[in-house]
Amino acid sequence: MIEYPPKPITDNTQVRNYRKNVVDLEDAINATPGSHKGDYYPLKHTFADGMYIREISMPKGALFVTKIHKFTHPYFVLKGDVSVLTEEGVIRIKAPYSGITKAGTKRVLYCHEDTVWTTIHKTDKTDLKKIEEEIIAKNFDEIENTTKLTDFITEVQKGDN
Repeated sequence: MIEYPPKPITDNTQVRNYRKNVVDLEDAINATPGSHKGDYYPLKHTFADGMYIREISMPKGALFVTKIHKFTHPYFVLKGDVSVLTEEGVIRIKAPYSGITKAGTKRVLYCHEDTVWTTIHKTDKTDLKKIEEEIIAKNFDEIENTTKLTDFITEVQKGDN
């Protein structure tokens, strides 16, 4: 276990290695007979005033890799006990718990107990396919390109002040 909150990673090689390894793990899991792909576990979708609330219920013993998040957003573990591998290391979260997912995050989860995990995303969309296109990256290159564009816009805006 590492101390929480984890210390930010400043080594780009470590980040690239983590990302490659987690994608390789996801590919290996998906190639395993009997594994489940995509949104297999029960989901609850709620919409409220420019927000999309996504709740997933995961059974004890589940091991899976999450999607790549394009934007920073809050999350809540409402029930359960889960080990979470991120770029910073492994943390164990027991409900109730709240945290922040940073843009570019892709996690590996192992549920020690039945677990309910909720995320909240800023969007006016209500079509789930369009929401996923907006908030989920297809790969890490998409995140890096989005981050570079966001950094560029921020720098340009600073120059306008």
